[in-house]
Amino acid sequence: MKQWLGNVFRLGMKELGSLRADPVLILLIVYVFSFAVYSVATGAKLEVANASVAYVDQDRSALTGRILSAILPPEFNPPQEIALDEIAAVMDSGEFVFVLSFPPSFEADVLTGRTPEIQLNVDATAMAQAGNGLVFLQQIISAEVAKFLSGEDSATTLPIDLVVTSKFNPNLNSVWFSSVMQIINNITILSVLLTGAALIREREHGTIEHLLVMPVTPSEIMVAKIWANGLAIVVGVILSLWIVVQVILAVPIAGSIPLFVLGAVIYLVSVTGLGILLATFTTSMPQFGLLAMPVLVVMNLLSGSTTPMESMPEWLQAVMQLAPSTHFVAFSQAILYRGAGIEIVWPDMVIMAALGAVFFLVALRRFRVTMATAH
Repeated sequence: MKQWLGNVFRLGMKELGSLRADPVLILLIVYVFSFAVYSVATGAKLEVANASVAYVDQDRSALTGRILSAILPPEFNPPQEIALDEIAAVMDSGEFVFVLSFPPSFEADVLTGRTPEIQLNVDATAMAQAGNGLVFLQQIISAEVAKFLSGEDSATTLPIDLVVTSKFNPNLNSVWFSSVMQIINNITILSVLLTGAALIREREHGTIEHLLVMPVTPSEIMVAKIWANGLAIVVGVILSLWIVVQVILAVPIAGSIPLFVLGAVIYLVSVTGLGILLATFTTSMPQFGLLAMPVLVVMNLLSGSTTPMESMPEWLQAVMQLAPSTHFVAFSQAILYRGAGIEIVWPDMVIMAALGAVFFLVALRRFRVTMATAH
């Protein structure tokens, strides 16, 4: 065992040296855990912001003016008036996300108790903004009509007192969500790419033959690649959470970062093993990239990091329980968002460890076959 650990350590140090000598991979790690996190968190917002609104006012009454004046920044840009025959053209061109059309005699019909219709055209290609913005506009219109009819500037008092408490993200700020989730997704991406690239690099540089004639076993080579590349990822994660998320973006971390790092280490065993497994089926970096890309896309999109697991078909939810990324996302969200302790997240840690052992053993078997063939 002492000899095995010594070989793993020395091979891992060699791997770190190879990584340090590869400026492209170093730049990739720095970019993924710095600018990529910041740009996605500040640019890919889920809430409504600066949505473009146009309107057609065939009534030109005090009520329509009141409604339009209530559509305010930062959710919406100031509404712009267009002609009735321009609605189709501006919607087709994507110039506006929302187009309101007030019919003639709108205010008079409201005052006489009729139910006039307001046409609201929505460009649903901007799906998140369209869905949330539609709700906001409906609330604005309903509130302004109620105030107009009551003659009061305060909203109509409801027979109930609804108290809304937003836990874990009181301001519903998407930066809090997207910054942390970007780091979680990047762990998966880099774990697969770095370990796979390490094996491909050995082949392309011809050093795999050197390893074959050395008194080392496939398990030592594989574990060395896992701990060396995993160490680089863990360091990048810790610095990204500290500098980018907490300092630059001012996002609070609710739970224990050491507990999160422990879970990330367990998770790294499975995804780095997956990277080596994929690399054994390829002979060059372009082939590896083409093979890894669809795997990573599926793992990230269906892990619960982008959309809730509950929104997926039940059969797909069951299938995704076999993916370690699903449990890592649940584990990470519980700790970093909700401040959960080990008494809550230990089942996910156990499942990640079990799946990691399976991925590691499968990858090790395939790696042994590959090395025997190369020899």
